Amino acid sequence: MQAIKDAMPRVVADIVRAAPLSPAKVAFAWRLAVGPAVDRNTTIQLDQGTLIVEATTPQWADEVRRSTHLIVGRLRSMLGGEALARFDVKVKDRSLG
Repeated sequence: MQAIKDAMPRVVADIVRAAPLSPAKVAFAWRLAVGPAVDRNTTIQLDQGTLIVEATTPQWADEVRRSTHLIVGRLRSMLGGEALARFDVKVKDRSLG
């Protein structure tokens, strides 16, 4: 028998993976993969298999880069391996407003 706390991440990933790929699905998977602090300090966009992550500061970009392997694994489990081919992290250009 498996404890519910151990089964929940797999069940959530299975449910999310079954939904059609959409910006809302990607945003939901991102929030689950990175947690609230990173989510608040990044914006994301999935463009033809490339997840473009814009961090609010260089420090947040570094944090995401350090955790890339873990984040990508979590995202692929929820989005499906074919949905995410590349992962690009940059710092948001504040001069654009």
